[in-house]
Amino acid sequence: MRLGLIMVPVIVAIYGVFFYVLYLVIKALRKYVGERDTRPETVQVRQSLGEAIKARRLERNMTQEFVAERLGVSRQAVSKWEGGASEPSTSNLLALAKLFEISPEELLRGVEP
Repeated sequence: MRLGLIMVPVIVAIYGVFFYVLYLVIKALRKYVGERDTRPETVQVRQSLGEAIKARRLERNMTQEFVAERLGVSRQAVSKWEGGASEPSTSNLLALAKLFEISPEELLRGVEP
């Protein structure tokens, strides 16, 4: 009987620790799943590339439809590139640079000629 009185608090403590660890794991998983791309440098690169594409297109008085037609992609693809929702492939980046009559490095850096 005396051993049973000692074991009850130990068992309660073990269950308490187990449930607390389980709570922390669930909390961490919910935070991880709820987050999107939180790295600011990734967001900044997408925005600057999209802004560079849009700025170059507007400098040349080109429409999204014209750029899309010349590159063989949809207008929605160009819109997504400019909005930062997606990024053009390497071949499309090279084609954009050629269309805008600049080097690919200038387009990627967003540097004025």
